[in-house]
Amino acid sequence: MPDTAPSLAGVLETALYVDDMARARGFYESALGLKPMFTDERLTAYPVGGRSALLVFLRGSTTDTVHLPGGTIPPHDGHGPLHCALSVAAADLPAWEARLEAAGVAIEGRTEWPPKGGVSSVSIYFRDPDGHLLELATPGLWPVW
Repeated sequence: MPDTAPSLAGVLETALYVDDMARARGFYESALGLKPMFTDERLTAYPVGGRSALLVFLRGSTTDTVHLPGGTIPPHDGHGPLHCALSVAAADLPAWEARLEAAGVAIEGRTEWPPKGGVSSVSIYFRDPDGHLLELATPGLWPVW
């Protein structure tokens, strides 16, 4: 195997698995203001930041191989509370906190991260209706954000 791997351009998709698609869509579209770019009975796909997608699958609906005209998608599924962090501008964090409060979404945690490169980052944590831990993080949390 070569010592140097080809470059990765980013994380294209992040998947969460939910028990009730209508309830999940209500949350992601109302509380977070996301607009679906694709939806069917097993999947709702939301664009995030113009370069990635949040995939919300109905739990148990992806345990069989999906056959498409262009190929196949192997089975996958998830159980238990998962975690997903979404990046937000520092100036927008107060508006996000107000939006979540207005939507009746409790903020479970808030962390002010030590400065990295002179930038302090803040994360807030809350849950979707299926118990997944969602995070909104301002720049500076990681060297890439």
